[in-house]
Amino acid sequence: MREQNRPGLSGELAVIFDRENRFLAIGLYDPNSPLRMRVLHAGKPATIDSAWWVDQLRLAVNRRSGLFDGQTTGYRWINGESDGWPGLVLDRYDSTLVLKLYTAAWLPRLTEIATLIERELSPSGIVLRLSRNIQNHAQTQFELTDGMILRGALASSTVVFAETGLRFEAEVVRGQKTGFFLDQRENRRKVGALANGRQMLNAFSFSGGFSLYAAKAGATEVTDLDISSHALAGAERNFALNSAHANVVKCRHERIQTDAFAWLEQNKTRKFDLVVLDPPSLAKREPERPGAIQAYAKLAAGGLAALRPGGVLVAASCSAHVSAPEFFDAVRHVATVSGRSFREIETTAQPPDHPATIPEAHYLKSIYLQF
Repeated sequence: MREQNRPGLSGELAVIFDRENRFLAIGLYDPNSPLRMRVLHAGKPATIDSAWWVDQLRLAVNRRSGLFDGQTTGYRWINGESDGWPGLVLDRYDSTLVLKLYTAAWLPRLTEIATLIERELSPSGIVLRLSRNIQNHAQTQFELTDGMILRGALASSTVVFAETGLRFEAEVVRGQKTGFFLDQRENRRKVGALANGRQMLNAFSFSGGFSLYAAKAGATEVTDLDISSHALAGAERNFALNSAHANVVKCRHERIQTDAFAWLEQNKTRKFDLVVLDPPSLAKREPERPGAIQAYAKLAAGGLAALRPGGVLVAASCSAHVSAPEFFDAVRHVATVSGRSFREIETTAQPPDHPATIPEAHYLKSIYLQF
């Protein structure tokens, strides 16, 4: 940006023109962010009024039309920039919606947006989640706090929703992200398809999503590793929620509170037929990228050491600063230097309710290898 005609307020509409004074884009101004403007529309001029916002919401909702049936009531309705809502996501957990903001530019418009969502989608409640970088500003300037109820009511801070016929808790008020890792749904389904008759290790298990899919599909035993006792307790509750499934009841479910990195490094005896490695982001900033690639390789080596012949290794990364080729190459290299023969089953990216229309939005990738 060469020049600005006047100081702007957070949330104001700002217009960008080229050097010949031709319209380029319009968006929300955020004076306190390195990203000064969140682009809402580019190309030909447009009027950003109430009708425009209605159209934008309906477009995002219609993109998910036909993706899910009544067996799945948890998914993303708005995925930030990729749906034309930069710095904003909207997740559905049954009849409860969670609206998460990553930029303060939305705060002055929050009442308008919440009213629109309530009118169009008729939820029983709307929960506001705020990224850490805007929480202080939201509270001091707008009296808004992370986890507050914007519309309707909640009977509890956790909401039960369905995914492929399984029931899960979402900690919508205080949980990670918007309460659950909805983006791994398709990978959970794929792991379930591989799990029948197998013993599975689920490293960085969180609330046991991969484990529950495996148990329902006929895994004989699942072992969860997580450093958080709270997460492991959530996994236990999720298994209890699905006691109507005979396979879930039959499956032995072991929960180990531990640093998964250390456990994999120290493990010398335990072997599994299916190993899932799904760590949190290991590179939240670009300078952390080289170390993250090394850490992914180390994890893959530990997972492979715990894998029986004929077993499947599933490795995932949610680090946007590590590209898919970099991640896949790191895991493939570990597999190759191990000396064990293997075949690559497939690689996956983000699910369709988490579209990525700009390079920066591509973050999730997984690779499946059979040894």
